[in-house]
Amino acid sequence: MTTTLSTPTLPTEQPILSVQDLRTYYYQDEGIVRAVDGASFDVYAGKTLGIVGESGCGKSVTARSILRIVEQTGRIESGEVWLRRANGRGQVEEMDLTKLDANSPAMRDIRGGEIALIFQEPMTSFSAYHTVGNQIIEAIRLHSDLSRQAARDRAIELLRMVGIPRPERRIDEYSFQLSGGLRQRVMIAMALSSDPKVLIADEPTTALDVTTQAQILELMQKLQEEKGLAIILITHDMGVIAEMADDVVVMYLGRVVERGPVDAIFHEPKHPYTRALLRSIPSILAKPRTKLATITGSIPHPYNRPEGCPFHTRCPDFMAGTCDVREPALLEVKNLKKYFPIRKGLLRRVVGQVRAVDDVSFSIYRGETLSLVGESGCGKTTTSRCILRAVHPTAGEIRFRPNGGQAINMAHLSKGELRPLRREMQMIFQDPYSSLNPRMTIFDIIGEPLLVNGMRDAAQRRARVSELLDVVRLPAAYLNRYPHAFSGGQRQRIGIARALALNPKLIVADEPVSALDVSVQAQIVNLLLELQDELDVSFLFVAHDLSVVKHVSDRVAVMYVGKLVEVAPTEELFNQPRHPYTEALLSAVPKPNPRLRSQRIILEGEVADPANPPSGCYFHPRCRYVIDRCKVDTPALEEITPGHFASCHRAHELTLNGVAE
Repeated sequence: MTTTLSTPTLPTEQPILSVQDLRTYYYQDEGIVRAVDGASFDVYAGKTLGIVGESGCGKSVTARSILRIVEQTGRIESGEVWLRRANGRGQVEEMDLTKLDANSPAMRDIRGGEIALIFQEPMTSFSAYHTVGNQIIEAIRLHSDLSRQAARDRAIELLRMVGIPRPERRIDEYSFQLSGGLRQRVMIAMALSSDPKVLIADEPTTALDVTTQAQILELMQKLQEEKGLAIILITHDMGVIAEMADDVVVMYLGRVVERGPVDAIFHEPKHPYTRALLRSIPSILAKPRTKLATITGSIPHPYNRPEGCPFHTRCPDFMAGTCDVREPALLEVKNLKKYFPIRKGLLRRVVGQVRAVDDVSFSIYRGETLSLVGESGCGKTTTSRCILRAVHPTAGEIRFRPNGGQAINMAHLSKGELRPLRREMQMIFQDPYSSLNPRMTIFDIIGEPLLVNGMRDAAQRRARVSELLDVVRLPAAYLNRYPHAFSGGQRQRIGIARALALNPKLIVADEPVSALDVSVQAQIVNLLLELQDELDVSFLFVAHDLSVVKHVSDRVAVMYVGKLVEVAPTEELFNQPRHPYTEALLSAVPKPNPRLRSQRIILEGEVADPANPPSGCYFHPRCRYVIDRCKVDTPALEEITPGHFASCHRAHELTLNGVAE
């Protein structure tokens, strides 16, 4: 993406680096480690952003993710890392580094060129077999066309700039001949060799004594003032943060728990973890033999991340029922209504309304699958289309929280306002045969959303499409084929790859396996489960096949004539339904056991007309448990047991039959 400027420099109000909802996971035999779990922050030219937290909180992995040097078992699951730079032609170029191949020439130019890294321990960062000068010269020539002599002269100049005494002699020494402070200065010189715009300093003073630490910090501040460097300073030392940072990000267990200006963080900290870190700082002003404040316990094992606030197991302000519950919902649907007008006569006057969706409310959490079930015509698909804003809702709220921050009500946004949110929501269609354009290759079909959203480079798109095909277990050799060459299951995998192209937070799957035969159904269902574990994506799964629903769902919402009649965790709903309609649906599911035929509940009568629904409970004309109250009063959806909701006047007294084992 390129933006034209009136001057060839980056505007100071624009961040030079923007990290947005970054998630980096490591896949190990013991489980998935969410090393970075939704980090977002901005870095500005001439400013220092401090990232602070205990060891193991994700600071260094964040830095390595920015530079695309994550270890082999890890990968960036989602998020964006935008680098902005002036190109000298009066324009600002913007690129998302997560879309570049980690080993591509473009990324290698950025790594060490635009963004440089200072490591914690310079002794292990230098080769003991080469002089420090040769290593600096190599770095210079990697990002320039200078001759070896010119590069040597530049290296001597850099060593002098970072305060190395007698640089003409020191350039020919080995790293083991230098003190810790001098090695760190040489490391800074090497980092500056390509004139980077962003400098990432990962614990640059941890191994140094206090006087040397002070010298290195002063050097970094001086270089920042001279060159306008943007610095990301990673440390566990709050004292260093106080000395150096303009803004601060506090991380705990892979998440950003607080961020803000350095004064606000130190004098008005909001999060208990930030306050605990500040209390733990040793002070030279303290009385002798005064015990230091500590943080109770230790960071939880990354495979066993606690629900809710990750700090609640160590927090002095812990509140049961608040801190230990899960994070806010990704999607909240509140009192959603969609009415279609009924028109008659020459003048097409409105004479009535079809209540396709009538006061529906539910939530979906990150990494969760909520299935929406019911008979044909109950409003499932219309609900999903309202959420995607394929149709405009009549009333209600659709609150979406893609980056974990403030929820955005999408219900009445304009097309322009919806555009940045649409990439966070994608759809898998029911019919894999009609949902793919027969005139487009698989590369064009999957790559189209990438192109529309700014990925103009064909090579980048091809690399991303190949990656997506691998994700859905299809070979990259299929790139140039057309849809007619594939089976139904393969076409649905292609549709899933297209839906995943933009790393959405929510995927609406509308009957995604109903058109497939049973063996292919199983493959697609298993694929969706695997993708959810790998990508932490949320699904709204629209279906009528309850057997499939049980396999894929965390929770199930049952609809009848535009209304929700029951919402519950999957196992509980199947074993102990609380609404008579749910009981009837479960009994009607064909079971691979001929002895269970007689247990079906046959519903008498027709489904209520959404244009003219009955008074009271919409289900009462077909309900075998009906009482007089059901015909008059409309039941509210209320919580019967924790997490189990039903809209039935008799939900507390009836014992309904679930799925027979």
